[in-house]
Amino acid sequence: MILSGWGNYPRADCRTISGRGQDDLIAQIKAEASLIPRGNGRSYGDAALNRDATLLMLGHDRILAFDPGSGRVTCESGVMLADLLSVFMPRGWFPPVTPGTKLVTVGGMIAADVHGKNHHAAGSFCRYVERLELALADGRVVNCSRKENAEIFAATCGGMGLTGLILSATFSMLPIETGWMRLETVRCSNLNETTRCFEANSNWSYSAAWIDCLGTGEKQGRSIIYLGEHALLEELGAEERANRWALAKQAPKRVPANVPSLTLNRISLLAFNEIYHRYSRAGTSLVGWNKFFYPLDEILEWNRLYGRAGFVQFQCVLPEEASREGLHQLLNAVSRAGMGSFLAVLKLLGTQDTGLISFPMRGYTLAMDFPMRRPTPSLLRELDAIVADYGGRLYLAKDASMRADLFRRGYEGRSGFVEIRRRIGADAKFGSLLSKRLAL
Repeated sequence: MILSGWGNYPRADCRTISGRGQDDLIAQIKAEASLIPRGNGRSYGDAALNRDATLLMLGHDRILAFDPGSGRVTCESGVMLADLLSVFMPRGWFPPVTPGTKLVTVGGMIAADVHGKNHHAAGSFCRYVERLELALADGRVVNCSRKENAEIFAATCGGMGLTGLILSATFSMLPIETGWMRLETVRCSNLNETTRCFEANSNWSYSAAWIDCLGTGEKQGRSIIYLGEHALLEELGAEERANRWALAKQAPKRVPANVPSLTLNRISLLAFNEIYHRYSRAGTSLVGWNKFFYPLDEILEWNRLYGRAGFVQFQCVLPEEASREGLHQLLNAVSRAGMGSFLAVLKLLGTQDTGLISFPMRGYTLAMDFPMRRPTPSLLRELDAIVADYGGRLYLAKDASMRADLFRRGYEGRSGFVEIRRRIGADAKFGSLLSKRLAL
């Protein structure tokens, strides 16, 4: 089967296998010389591609236990975040951390140690994982937590499926009163104003910005910042109270076919950015959870907008002390190349979390999508060099082209991760195109 990540680049001819239940999955591990688990295929690059055997996990999807007093849930790794939301949000529980899509599995969230708009305050997802069951290369199942097999736990959180097969996990949910979000929208004129606004509003639980990555001069880094809090019941009007959990009333739309990538050009991007920034309304409003956290999920298969050749998402984080200058350099490079992104997002991250090779560090993370064209690899190399110069790193869940030397420079936990993989025999069993590219 020809598989790819969400970016539709790269593509690889992979032999797929599947399993449901612990015994079946362990039998698959023992039968294969090399494999990688794959959830819903929402990592963007080559992290869930193995030509020898890619193990499809969506059938391993039972919710095993729930404590309505504490919000603690135990589920199999193939459970979708969307399903957890449909079951528990109307009962007053929300994931403590969520990425920008709900169409991911719990196993994928742990493997990528996903972060969200609240990382500056709440950290990444694995901070809330209390324990997990992991099937090792020889078929043994071990319990992992911060107290039991702690080194394996630290390698598995953010380890991109390279330590073993996550079978189940226990984690805590966040209590909420409604499905509505109190949204504050702020327009910023340039990058310095944008970063000052983030830092002045760090008391908000959620924050993220759309950023104009083609702006130059006084307009460089202009943005729309979105600040959010879970709305209390007393904050709702009559219309919102009638739909307390802000349940969607319309089905998502679908992109019917691949869009010619030439429609995404400098002229169309400049026009879009100007209109978006000029007509975005500042102020306070109430919006539903789906629109606030998962706006792109309202357009199924939106990755087709970048054409048949696919796209890459470049997402980096720069240390806080180097962020402003580094971001200026990144935006300069993108503007010179004329390959800006509709979906450019800036967030403020907090401290690094549990995982040895988890992505976050304290500083700013910038994510930009670029259609795969002839100049794209050259631009990515230029951006990579800037990230290296300023002591940053790239996000493995989004990456499709990083070189091994940049990974070694950016991830100080790499040597410990590689040693744990070797010690438990995972290096000889669990592998992906990403692990080969990065010499893991």
